[in-house]
Amino acid sequence: MDTTIIAPIAYLISAILFVSGIKKLSSPATARSGNVRASLAMLLAIVVTLLEHEILDWTTVAGAIIAGAVIGGILARYIQMTAMPQLVAVFNGFGGGASAAVAAAEFVRLSGTGAALGAGSGVTIVLGTLIGAVTLSGSLIAFGKLQGVVTGNPVTFPLQKPLNALLFLAIVVAGAGLASDTILQGLGLGGAEAGTWLFMALVGGALLLGVLLVIPIGGADMPVVVSLLNSYSGLAAAATGFVLGNMILIIAGALVGAAGLILTQLMCKAMNRSLGNVAFGAFGTEGQVARVKTGERPVRDVDAEQAAMVLAYANSVAVVPGYGLAVAQAQHELKKVCDLLEERGVTVRFGVHPVAGRMPGHMNVLLAEADVSYDKLLDLDDINAEFDSTDVVLIVGANDVVNPAARDPDSVIAGMPILDVDRARNVIVMKRSLSPGFAGIDNDLFYMEHTMMFFGDAKDQMSELVKEVREA
Repeated sequence: MDTTIIAPIAYLISAILFVSGIKKLSSPATARSGNVRASLAMLLAIVVTLLEHEILDWTTVAGAIIAGAVIGGILARYIQMTAMPQLVAVFNGFGGGASAAVAAAEFVRLSGTGAALGAGSGVTIVLGTLIGAVTLSGSLIAFGKLQGVVTGNPVTFPLQKPLNALLFLAIVVAGAGLASDTILQGLGLGGAEAGTWLFMALVGGALLLGVLLVIPIGGADMPVVVSLLNSYSGLAAAATGFVLGNMILIIAGALVGAAGLILTQLMCKAMNRSLGNVAFGAFGTEGQVARVKTGERPVRDVDAEQAAMVLAYANSVAVVPGYGLAVAQAQHELKKVCDLLEERGVTVRFGVHPVAGRMPGHMNVLLAEADVSYDKLLDLDDINAEFDSTDVVLIVGANDVVNPAARDPDSVIAGMPILDVDRARNVIVMKRSLSPGFAGIDNDLFYMEHTMMFFGDAKDQMSELVKEVREA
């Protein structure tokens, strides 16, 4: 089949679908159609690539596609919303691992010919392997921290950063040796066997570097890490595109890499973090702050009936969701409460912090699942401008993102943008206990005179709240 003309046109269509799909992902209202477009773009790119390179073993290809579709369908159907960040981390790792595997396969193919890699092929193979392997091991550690199988506290040791720098330098030297016969000979190495051992050292060093870059970061900062690793997976794919000379893979990888980097920068701003510290590790605060004793000050405790009375007779209510809402899977009951309040003429809005939950957009997806209108979701700046005129703020499972301590220059979360809920007339905090959030510090909001603590499981308490609001 002559693909001289067809392939470039198909790749162009695929690229357009990728760009338009990503654009539609910027809004929950169009996210589903964006996913469909991006999926079609990937399917088109795969089919055209297979035809262009005259893949003969279609049975294996079809089997792989079917197996992947079945696994993906099962995961999409049964994965819990609370485990979505872990799934994203694993997907990032798989993407990086696949890119590294393709680069490794190309290295093996070229080595088998007996010819030198050359600067062009050598550099792209080394970059694809390095970024892909770092993404794979780093994503697996991020998954472990999110899942709880790896400690969420930063793991640090003396001379950690110098060790990371030396390891990276060694990887660069190994990569330069693979890409240049002159450097390889200067290192006293020569021949295909020496190159193979050097390549294996490169892979091992990159996998170790990925682990060392993520272990010193606390669980509270994993959303930023997952976003950055997503960017890495895109860069790895782009490097693999250069390895294979596949234009659409370069375009798709560059799009993912750029989108991930932009998202990481936005999240760093929302958490008052430095992108440089994220990239090079050891920037988390969790574990570095002594866990405080809570409950040593009096709080105003309310039950479902009292909370319902405050909400039902308000003119305006702002809802602030957090990770606790996802854990309790209380989004549908929350939607019922909001519907009942709106039937009584109460204006209801949602204030979503950029890093609420454990991954970018976690709360947006959760609320969309409960059919909460996207028009009611306000970002940080918009909702902060309205708290002064809000009668009641209902906080469900959020902690650090509403902690007024961020305004204290001596606090460990100083400078972190927060939702200014304490400026509302009344605040109801739905939470299991007074336990601190990921930052490990007490929340002064809980002890303010206009704050009411509504203790208990969010889903159970929200069900009671539905009943009481209906009867109010």
